[in-house]
Amino acid sequence: MRVKRQKKNRRTVRFFTVCFGFRQPFKVLCDGTFVHHLVSREITPADTVISELLGGPVKLFTTKCVVAELQKLGKEFSESLEAAQMLSTATCDHDEAKPADECLSEVLGTQNTEHFFLGTQDADFRKKLQKESIVPLLFGLNNSLQIDQPSDFQRETAKDSERKRLTMTDAEKRMLEKQAARILASNRGEGAAEDEQWEAPRVVSTRNGLGVKDKPQFKRNRAKGPNPLSCMKKKTVNNDTKRPKSKPKAESKPGGQEVKKGENGAEKRTRKRSRKGKAGPEST
Repeated sequence: MRVKRQKKNRRTVRFFTVCFGFRQPFKVLCDGTFVHHLVSREITPADTVISELLGGPVKLFTTKCVVAELQKLGKEFSESLEAAQMLSTATCDHDEAKPADECLSEVLGTQNTEHFFLGTQDADFRKKLQKESIVPLLFGLNNSLQIDQPSDFQRETAKDSERKRLTMTDAEKRMLEKQAARILASNRGEGAAEDEQWEAPRVVSTRNGLGVKDKPQFKRNRAKGPNPLSCMKKKTVNNDTKRPKSKPKAESKPGGQEVKKGENGAEKRTRKRSRKGKAGPEST
């Protein structure tokens, strides 16, 4: 049950922040009955408990008329009076003290421009505010604090404000009509210029004014040559080095000597070895 209650409270706070612009730190206006409930039930520190309820930092306020009313109630409310005097004071512009409910109603007003939360234990006062003011209401229940759900009046007010945001005002309609008239006038001027151009003879061309053809031309992918950087250069071969040199032929001379011609044409003599020793034994 506690988790469901927290979800409801957060949903209520989100309703007022989205629809009516309540922002952190939340301002909570306390009357005498609410302060007395906090003191008698020992719900301290009050700002921490209320900040946990609303899900954000808070500032507590009261008015001079509320403090004056607590002073009239006697010694039983002395602690509540001390606690109320420690709170910040909201301006109420009353020279003479008024009843707390009248003072708080004037401070809040119907639109609650200061975005106050109100803490009170007066059930009749809460019902009255739910019907005529945009103010989220806090109250104490035993040792815990609760927040009232948005009333039908507050929900209808939120819907009306949203409709006003979506619909145009009279001033906006006038501005739109003027803007539309200017656009139509400019279009008429351009149309007259185009009519004059149509009266003159036209030359049909496949190119527009910029000299570019109307239809795009696509290039065919043709076969390209090899990359010159990836190709090796051909080596030039000389005819002299290509052919192998032939060995000079040996010329035979009498006496068993062979003569070879060298590269320079000089003769080289070579002896022929005798094969007598290598021959086998002669048969007799």
